[in-house]
Amino acid sequence: MNTQEQVIAIIAEQAMLEPEDINLTDTPEDLGIDSLGLVESIFAIEEAFDIQIPFNANNPSESDFDISSVATIVAGIERLRAAQA
Repeated sequence: MNTQEQVIAIIAEQAMLEPEDINLTDTPEDLGIDSLGLVESIFAIEEAFDIQIPFNANNPSESDFDISSVATIVAGIERLRAAQA
């Protein structure tokens, strides 16, 4: 499974949706994920990818990690993983 597929699977589980129902342009709100669900998703992503998402990721102007859409989450994870390599 690639990064995008893994992120979609994690988000789908949290949103109680099928992975094929999730688009890269979807926001957490589009998927019905509330703030607690978003925190749980972030914890699951950190564990799955062995990364640390910045604490201020919910404010893209203050963070390099943007959680405003599925695509930006995937891009952020790929940047963090590349920085670790």
